[in-house]
Amino acid sequence: MEPEHDISPPRKKAVALRYRRGEDSAPHVVAKGSGYIAEQILAIAKEYDIPLYQDPDLVEVLAKVELGDVIPPELYKAVAEVLAFVYNLNRKMTENESRI
Repeated sequence: MEPEHDISPPRKKAVALRYRRGEDSAPHVVAKGSGYIAEQILAIAKEYDIPLYQDPDLVEVLAKVELGDVIPPELYKAVAEVLAFVYNLNRKMTENESRI
């Protein structure tokens, strides 16, 4: 008899960060979860036009950070890339809006 293998699709995971320049010393984990909770985090982000950045490996590591805690220094570089992505999106959106 063959062992059973779990062939269900992997559960979606999400982590939400908050960083207020000039206020926060580093980004904080403000929400995290998998499955239904991840879907809700993503739905709220879309509802409020919060940019989404997909990096499954980074999500796995960030999911280990406690809610409300700042990210550890070893993640600064990876999260800085995410913040740069978000800032560039915001800049482009502002430029496009000013052309209208």
